[in-house]
Amino acid sequence: MENVEILKNNTSEVVTLEESKDLFSGNREAYIGFEPSGLPHIAILIYVNKINELVKLGFRVKVLLADWHARVNDKLGGDINLIRESGERLRKSMLYAGLNQDVQFIWATDLVANPDYWELLLQIAKNSSLLRIRRALPIMGRTEEDADKDFSKYIYPLMQVTDVFYLNSDLALGGTDQRHAYMLARDIAEKMGRKKPVLLEMPLISSLKGKGRMDDFKKMSKSDPESALFLTDTDNDIRRKIKNAFCPMGIVENNPVIDIMKYLIFPYYAREIEIKRSESHGGPYTIHSFRELESKYLNSEVHPMDLKKALTEILINVILPISNKLNSD
Repeated sequence: MENVEILKNNTSEVVTLEESKDLFSGNREAYIGFEPSGLPHIAILIYVNKINELVKLGFRVKVLLADWHARVNDKLGGDINLIRESGERLRKSMLYAGLNQDVQFIWATDLVANPDYWELLLQIAKNSSLLRIRRALPIMGRTEEDADKDFSKYIYPLMQVTDVFYLNSDLALGGTDQRHAYMLARDIAEKMGRKKPVLLEMPLISSLKGKGRMDDFKKMSKSDPESALFLTDTDNDIRRKIKNAFCPMGIVENNPVIDIMKYLIFPYYAREIEIKRSESHGGPYTIHSFRELESKYLNSEVHPMDLKKALTEILINVILPISNKLNSD
């Protein structure tokens, strides 16, 4: 597989794919930031594997543990000690999941201690507008009304852009929900005459509960324990959550069981899956790719309960070794 194809693998979008072709010579820096805000869930595994791919491609990857950002965003009650504990748990979970040891972890606390960080933030602010900052607020799950009541919320997008520039990032990695911040970074970089970071957008996994009444899509959330599979979950937790997961027959869109297969299992943990079906219902069979699974599921050739059973066994093998270490720390 060529470098560009590896880079693009399992992403939602690369902005831009053409620019990414220039990233494979010399020393290149990649960045991703995580806001410590609770227990890590299985979406972290997507990032662990993508980061490992970037390291193999020659990138020097920095993971920002964004404790100051979490405080601005009122996560864990804004208690910096709880936020730091959460960040340390996240760091351990990524390492236990097999993150390359060459990846560097950085705390936002250490960045903001340098006056140069705030000088850069001021330059960024002078090259943006309030309207443009307002458009970026969804990255933190906040509305304009939230920010109007607490002005620190407006600083958050500026900090995220500053992180990208301060760490000299050639590539910024994040979920599709972070697009506004990184597109803001690209716009401001052009105004300031800086290099524009390539954006690597990663997919989000649907909530185990399915979409809300008014929502087209609802992602796994740390604030709703039954909506997500945590890396601290036990065998019984995994079995219960997958058994109860939203998984309508013949529908793949916003289907969390299908999402986990598509974005996590087939790309990184299994080249094929075995569907253990009773002989009275046709007997067991093997699915060799996600494309095959998607086709069969759309045609209602795979029963949701059979698929859930297959996924459960795989997830137990993936999550429990991590969970056992985290829960024994």
